[in-house]
Amino acid sequence: MTAHSANHHSDDHHDHDAEVKSKVLFGFWIYIMSDLIIFSCLFAAYAVLHTHLFGGPSGKELFDLNYVMIETFLLLTSSFTYGLAMLEAEKNNKSLTLVWLFITFLLGAGFIGMEINEFHHLILEGFGPHRSAFLSSFFGLVGTHGLHVTCGLIWMAMMMFQVCRFGLTPMVTRKLACLSLFWHFLDIVWIFVFTIVYLMGVM
Repeated sequence: MTAHSANHHSDDHHDHDAEVKSKVLFGFWIYIMSDLIIFSCLFAAYAVLHTHLFGGPSGKELFDLNYVMIETFLLLTSSFTYGLAMLEAEKNNKSLTLVWLFITFLLGAGFIGMEINEFHHLILEGFGPHRSAFLSSFFGLVGTHGLHVTCGLIWMAMMMFQVCRFGLTPMVTRKLACLSLFWHFLDIVWIFVFTIVYLMGVM
């Protein structure tokens, strides 16, 4: 094989990988749009029901804004560290990709740990989802987001295993790119949760 034909073959292979990646990402965007519809419905339900307290406490009495600020900081920082992982993946730097993925995983796990603690505390106080329509919609919205973050963490753990085992192959980097979209999407949803549920809830 001549150098010219080898280069041509390499270009074709690169073009094919790029085409597959764009199709995969487009398909994943469609999934995210469907997820967006689910969250839109949950936000709409919360908007309607957040004043239906049935003699129970309001967000002003329940929410600790400082606590939620720490949660928010953890999730926003995890989005930044995932971005750094993707930059290292593009440079084909396996070890640094793994380092940033692991840091992202720890930040995401910290966020989920704090959310579980908040839910546990509310339920122990007798303010579970059964207490009022407001609390049902709160647990529904925030819990669904938390479930998505948990799924993202499981996916991230699997990706760390794949990077360790197979390296940064085109297939692995495609999966990392899909997870990147998913993770940043959850970050954006959380900004709306923080603003609409917590910030407006304590005002």
